[in-house]
Amino acid sequence: MKIFDKILIANRGEIAIRINRAAKNLGILTVGIFSEADAGSLHTLITDESYSIGKGDLGETYLNINKIVKLALKTGCQAIHPGYGFLAENPNFVKATEKAGLTFIGPSAKVMALMGNKIKARDFIKEVNIPLVGGAVGKTTNSLIKAAQQIPYPLLLKAAGGGGGKGMRVVMEEKELLNALESTQREASSYFGDGTIYIEQYLEDSRHIEIQVMGDHFGNVVHLFERECSIQRRYQKIIEESPSPTLTPELRQKMGAAAVRIGKKIGYNNAGTIEFLVDKELNFYFLEMNTRIQVEHPVTEMTTGLDLVREQILVSAGNPLSFTQKEIQQSGHAIEARIYAEDPANGFLPSPGFMTCYSEPEGTNIRIDSSIGKITEIKSFFDPMISKLIVFGEDREQATQKLDQALSTYIIHGIKTNISYLLGLIRNKDFVKNRISTTYCDQKTPQVLDQIIAAKKQMDKHIPLLSYLTHMFIPGERSDFPTRSDELNIWSFMGYWRTRMKVPVKIDNKDIVVTIIKSSYPRFLCKIGNKRYEVDVEKSSGECITLLINQQKYRTWISSCGTSRSCVSYSGHQFELTRSDLLSEEIEYHLPEGGALEDSDVLSSPMPGKVIKINAKRGEKITKGSIVLVIEAMKMENNLVAHKDAKIEKISVSVGEMVEAGVSLVYFE
Repeated sequence: MKIFDKILIANRGEIAIRINRAAKNLGILTVGIFSEADAGSLHTLITDESYSIGKGDLGETYLNINKIVKLALKTGCQAIHPGYGFLAENPNFVKATEKAGLTFIGPSAKVMALMGNKIKARDFIKEVNIPLVGGAVGKTTNSLIKAAQQIPYPLLLKAAGGGGGKGMRVVMEEKELLNALESTQREASSYFGDGTIYIEQYLEDSRHIEIQVMGDHFGNVVHLFERECSIQRRYQKIIEESPSPTLTPELRQKMGAAAVRIGKKIGYNNAGTIEFLVDKELNFYFLEMNTRIQVEHPVTEMTTGLDLVREQILVSAGNPLSFTQKEIQQSGHAIEARIYAEDPANGFLPSPGFMTCYSEPEGTNIRIDSSIGKITEIKSFFDPMISKLIVFGEDREQATQKLDQALSTYIIHGIKTNISYLLGLIRNKDFVKNRISTTYCDQKTPQVLDQIIAAKKQMDKHIPLLSYLTHMFIPGERSDFPTRSDELNIWSFMGYWRTRMKVPVKIDNKDIVVTIIKSSYPRFLCKIGNKRYEVDVEKSSGECITLLINQQKYRTWISSCGTSRSCVSYSGHQFELTRSDLLSEEIEYHLPEGGALEDSDVLSSPMPGKVIKINAKRGEKITKGSIVLVIEAMKMENNLVAHKDAKIEKISVSVGEMVEAGVSLVYFE
């Protein structure tokens, strides 16, 4: 078996860690890279060597071909693995790597230029005689607008050289087209270094089915069955599963054969994915090919038992595929849920910031691909994905139950996440009965959010209340837990209720008084309203506490954000609790969507980010709902809209400026 001695991993985060793991299992030395914004991140600590490639935007770091290739040569590497995103589908990166005498762990530059560019790929697919949706190409904004007239709405705009949901827009009507084109071009340039885009017809209520393929340098190409990726928000996948609950055995065979036919026709020689749309009548249409490893590759690994990254490395080293088509078997059911730092209730607005609690689910058939394992800061410079949670079951029902259990015990405090939203999605009857499509999130999000709120309101509040109070009695055992110390022990803050033993607590803005009748840690006797509760602290480990409340066992997670305010997680829900007899050390201002209160004369930034466009000027009259500024955060464009009709008095920022959350950007007269 041929093998590399040393490789450079040209990526960051969880995929860099995933590649490092596969390389280590093969006995290969690894070199990692990082920007200054990533200094100290987990992916910089696990490789044999790790080097800074500078600071600044992505063009100076993870998109800088020259720096990366030079570093690979300097450190004695024989190959470079690009992961996904960044330069993974850039044929110029492949050429530069090979020109330097290094091996690129991925397909050839020729294949990548053909299939990695969505425009060229469409032309090729016509030759292979596989169905396509209508599309158009233009080199300028004006030519694209003209070309769009030949395609029925709605339209889908895409970055020609991208993927992963970046640089994509759905346009429902003509008046939206110009702004959407400009935004798509900016995102494509920022994330992929190529602003070229194309337009295609958007099939509503379709299924997104992709076929994993793998080829080698000896003409062998196989498929490893399919993944269904229909559940998407902001045109980016958030839940993927394998096998697809939609495909019939006959359709699965046809789509697999079509994918292999494409791969063989182009001489594909590494891991890749052929993506299709499937309509209501189960007709399938070629969508695109991703010439790299996919974010969602773990569900294929769990249902086939194969290590795709390991196979990538071996194939690139000059080995034939280690399996044939007949040897690949699909068994069980796997589902992946992507955990994001975002606020689903606020238009999926990115939510960078400091965590106060981080606890991953544990158990058999649970896999977490992540670049963190403890409390950390989620920064605004990069994609908001925190991790991927993958589960396996004998069938879809069992896998869904496993995912429900895992999400319910995946605890992140301090920032907004989509965990509760994901739980709501998979508990929805339409998901359970496989009545889903690429518009599922668009259609179901309001209903899911309402169901989450309703379920939380119906929950008995005594569990988070009693967890919060008993936790405050626990002596500060761990100096490394930043939200617990002896100074936060409840005895230091008993105040006037030292004699009354009545504790006023506000839980999600509702005032409740808890009477502590007896307290001798770890046992308590409390009263809420007319009901008495016997509480025993069975186990306490950092943020996690296990209680017996009236002989029933409960497990909760608690983090403190000061002397009086804490967050408690229980059964997939988070509760904010405040000691109303104590003054908090912090004063917080929560802004609704748009970054301003309804009667405010100021428009503020709801998140840290970079101002990339200003649509107004001093003295201009604007109407409610119009886009005033565009802020880029976590590689997404976020529109700040006017919350009322007004005249602009002052704009305090300029394009290119970095801003912090809560900073006043625009003043109205």
